[in-house]
Amino acid sequence: MSEPLALIELEVINRVGWLRYNRPPLNAFNWQMVADVADGLARLSADPQVRVIVIGSAVEKYFSAGAELQEFVDIGGVRMREWALRCHAIVHRLRDMPQPTLAAIGGTAVGGGLEMTLHCDLRFVGAGARFGQPEINIGFIPPIATTQALARLIGRSRAIRYLYDGAILKADEALRIGLVDEVVPDADLTAHVQAYAEALAAKPRAALAAIRRTVTVGGGMSFEDGLALELEEVVKLADDPDFAEGVDAFLAKRKPTWRD
Repeated sequence: MSEPLALIELEVINRVGWLRYNRPPLNAFNWQMVADVADGLARLSADPQVRVIVIGSAVEKYFSAGAELQEFVDIGGVRMREWALRCHAIVHRLRDMPQPTLAAIGGTAVGGGLEMTLHCDLRFVGAGARFGQPEINIGFIPPIATTQALARLIGRSRAIRYLYDGAILKADEALRIGLVDEVVPDADLTAHVQAYAEALAAKPRAALAAIRRTVTVGGGMSFEDGLALELEEVVKLADDPDFAEGVDAFLAKRKPTWRD
């Protein structure tokens, strides 16, 4: 998959593409790491063998400690705008790619590295994981579209309380407020996410992409515009060979054979 990237690892296993943060000891984001994540996601999304994408960590105790604060010393508004826009480009890619996107979060997950996972479809976490957006404690806010994602994910009041407090949450509390989707034993996290991702990869590609687009993009539209987007996808799927195969297989009481 082209030449290796310095601060992330890319691996494809049974049509599941893993992007793992890899900047020991804390996976703190600097400019190069932001660039590598953007490049890595682009590579995985463009790979025809990749049907599902997972964001994880190659560092055992840290998913990510957020931004490398040394990068922000005397940064100023002009340079901060550039940082935020580069991060927003990652957000757009995560939201716009056709493949399902998952996160496998173990250890400490705070700041920007965690923020990127808010734009994935589902977040699976180890039981010992910890979560937080502590930016309020340095007089800042999370800049990776987090204010927008959180309000949509856990509701306005919970999002504001979470950001006001800047507290660190345990996995069960993160599950309770809807920040994450499933908690599994730490030792089982990678295998559990891989198995779920492989099951997704076996489903029809076009229908998966249509679900992503209608829910992710349509969810930010008015009801009528979202309805129009849904109609567009329904019409497209009606001409897709996998839909005909699915109907035929159901009526014949057999397992469908998807084209890819």
